[in-house]
Amino acid sequence: MTAPSDSASHRAPEHALPLRGAVLLLDMDGTLIDSGPAVERSWNRLFAELGVDLEFGAEQHGKPARQVLGEVLPELGEDELTAAHRRIEELEVSDVDEIVVLPGTERLLAELDAAAEQLGRPTWTIVTSCTAPLFEARWARTGLPVPAGLVTADQVTRGKPDPEAYLLGAERLAADPAASIVIEDSIGGLRSGAAAGSRTVAVTSTTPAGDLAPLADALVTSLDDLEVRADGTDLLLARRGR
Repeated sequence: MTAPSDSASHRAPEHALPLRGAVLLLDMDGTLIDSGPAVERSWNRLFAELGVDLEFGAEQHGKPARQVLGEVLPELGEDELTAAHRRIEELEVSDVDEIVVLPGTERLLAELDAAAEQLGRPTWTIVTSCTAPLFEARWARTGLPVPAGLVTADQVTRGKPDPEAYLLGAERLAADPAASIVIEDSIGGLRSGAAAGSRTVAVTSTTPAGDLAPLADALVTSLDDLEVRADGTDLLLARRGR
């Protein structure tokens, strides 16, 4: 069988919307907020401090910090790994001044809250690879409420791309993972959502569309491309204005 062309692989997700589900499980960094410059500054500073010739890239986005350290610096001993993890946490928590809410975030969350009121149950939460302190530092910049059921990296044993975080997010909202829709901007996050059995929507904010498209049911440039509403007992996630 002939492999699909690159253009064909991009076209398939373009037409997958609307999607019907019970809840939305949302990544934070690169999906709801723009923390990319701060993330890269912090990590590249850490690498310089450690004297290693590395640069933080798309493959590392969306994964817990300790997991990234283990992957890119496998030679570190346990004490060195712990010290490096403590240092990257310090750097990232202190670098939040330029973090901004991405287009569509506030509107989409308001639509989800309106749907929650209509359905009488939670409709969304955040599943992030940040620890709780780092989530709090970044999310505080948004002025938006912390959702019920929040999942942070320090609440799971195995981070993205393992499915554990998204399985826990669905469980906390009393939803079937198969009835959950994951929205992500990273390769690791999409793999995590798909492995949990959820449908996935990729946002092309931090990673090239060609890398994300094969892993997602739908592909958008930002949350501003999406709208969501209650439809019967479900949520209907659709392209905005269609």
